[in-house]
Amino acid sequence: MRYEELIYSVEDGNIAVITLNRPHAMNALTHQTHAELGHAIGEANLDEKIRVIIITGTGRGFCAGDDVKNIFLGEGPGGGTAGGNAAQRYRETQLGYLQGQKMVGGGEQLLHINKPTIAAVNGAAVGYGCDLALMCDMRIASEKARFGEVFLRVGLMPDEAQLILPRLVGLAKAYELMLTTDIIDAQEAEKIGLVNRTVPHDELMDSALELARKIASKPPISVRLAKEGIRRGLNMPLDEWKQWYSFAMSYCFSTEDHHEGATAFVEKREPVFKGK
Repeated sequence: MRYEELIYSVEDGNIAVITLNRPHAMNALTHQTHAELGHAIGEANLDEKIRVIIITGTGRGFCAGDDVKNIFLGEGPGGGTAGGNAAQRYRETQLGYLQGQKMVGGGEQLLHINKPTIAAVNGAAVGYGCDLALMCDMRIASEKARFGEVFLRVGLMPDEAQLILPRLVGLAKAYELMLTTDIIDAQEAEKIGLVNRTVPHDELMDSALELARKIASKPPISVRLAKEGIRRGLNMPLDEWKQWYSFAMSYCFSTEDHHEGATAFVEKREPVFKGK
């Protein structure tokens, strides 16, 4: 796919960087951006060489949520009569999702893939932009970052934040952020546990890449199974999780990377993991 509203690049051969690229609109998402974002996440997930995914934005904003004119009012590319009433299609897609159909596009895949994901939040992350950051496994915030669940301001309600935010910041704080629509700065976000850390603005990508490289140096199969184990542990009874864990651990024991890790430990050297 040819990307027009985002930039897809690869660092170090194994870190995919997906950069939202509508700086004039604070990286607000159009129908096209949603489609490109979903495709880019899928591309990174299917690429065996990619071990970590970073999502960030250009300009002053990480993501200002959905482009209201395009997504909700049907204006611009993909909207209006010429676009077959994109706003109505969007509503139908959302309704289908509520009825169990798979969502296509946007960041929804982040809830299901097993490759570690990092949001490098360079500026405002509000509305769906905040949800996009929350759907990533980890968040590094620039000191200029801002976070806000502002859906109620336009008569809507938060998306994936309803599931994720209470687990990060606690129930009472999640209620406060979602029901007041207050926007908080990066320092407050770090204090309440919404982000992993806040860094100087010009160190953001270096910090995100440092974290990604640390994760990418670990055995890929074990990393992905560990992420899946965390996810399952949040939603699965203990006995079911223990059964899954026993199979997962047996699989890890059978990998070449386990043998390499054990051998390197004995030989007092750094292991070289190949994802096999």
